[in-house]
Amino acid sequence: MKIVVMKETCPGEARVALVPEHVKQLTKKGLEIKIESNAGVASGYIDDDYIQSGALIFKESKKILPMADVVLRVRSSSLEEVNFLKENCLHISFLDTFKEYSLIQKLKDKGISTISMDLIPRITRAQKMDALSSQSSLAGYVAIILASEALNKVFPMMTTPAGTIYPARVFIIGAGVAGLQSIATAKRMGARVEAYDTREVVEEQIKSLGARFLKIDLGKTQETKQGYAKALTPEQLVIQQKAIMNVCSKADVVISCAQVFGRSAPKIISVEMLRHMKNGSVVVDLAVESGGNIEGSKKGETIILEGVKIIGLSNLPARVSNHASQMYSSNLFNVISEYLDEKKSVLNLSPNDEILQECLITHRHQILVGRICEAMAEKRSDHVE
Repeated sequence: MKIVVMKETCPGEARVALVPEHVKQLTKKGLEIKIESNAGVASGYIDDDYIQSGALIFKESKKILPMADVVLRVRSSSLEEVNFLKENCLHISFLDTFKEYSLIQKLKDKGISTISMDLIPRITRAQKMDALSSQSSLAGYVAIILASEALNKVFPMMTTPAGTIYPARVFIIGAGVAGLQSIATAKRMGARVEAYDTREVVEEQIKSLGARFLKIDLGKTQETKQGYAKALTPEQLVIQQKAIMNVCSKADVVISCAQVFGRSAPKIISVEMLRHMKNGSVVVDLAVESGGNIEGSKKGETIILEGVKIIGLSNLPARVSNHASQMYSSNLFNVISEYLDEKKSVLNLSPNDEILQECLITHRHQILVGRICEAMAEKRSDHVE
């Protein structure tokens, strides 16, 4: 079985899908690994590292892609690259499943199987494959580092001959994987941390990291079976905004990472709320790639609005690309190992498998995930109207 790893072409993408450590382990299982030249350079892995681990280096993708049994990427392939893939090839990457409808349709039409790493279910058996969590954790860490660099204050309390410097106040909105890592990092840096999430079940996790949990009485709130928060009602949003504005007005740093799976991120901080914040405070919008939590935030930019610095930089894991690649590569290695028949050197992909039911999007000229079929049908209907 031939596994091909492509160099990422998305602007600013410094990660690579497979690192030499896992190349070595896969070649021991009898698999042939081909790496596009310089695919890992931005993450600190040169071609010689891959060659020593047993990989073959190639330079012309048009020649190698038709031979691939499995293609591994961080971001999805382009429509042009899909033209070179053979039927029954398996494509594994992050895929913006509720936007990349043209790509999904083409993968289906060509008979290519597609696993989207952002749809790996959050169940015990799949923990070692959960790339969304591994990358989100790094994003939460980077968010605090960026905020500390942008803030005109230090994070920890300091007692100096000139007097006492009080710790920075950091407010985290959303206590998913990214939010929890932001809390942990801010606490390690000495900040005073407060956090909020619509799901009260995370209160214990927040407190265990040494942060204060902001309680807002919203009545009944829900979460998906994957553990993501569900959208709030308009009435609940009004109550939430009033409570959040009060905390934001006292905060030096706000990290907002509230997202609703499969939908645009909710607007949590309005321009009016920014007006009540301290001049020189910093907000990091971790949801900027899915629409943003902050009114006025701009994807890929850092702006100043109402005296507040808003950081809307996207793809934060790529800023620590060495470790991000290492973690993502481990997730991919575990996916392949889970379904590999080493005797026959093939991957056994059963649509009935509890993990693949969620993340195997296309297979044998079909789109298997019902919610994606529904979303695509709705998109076509809107287009016709």
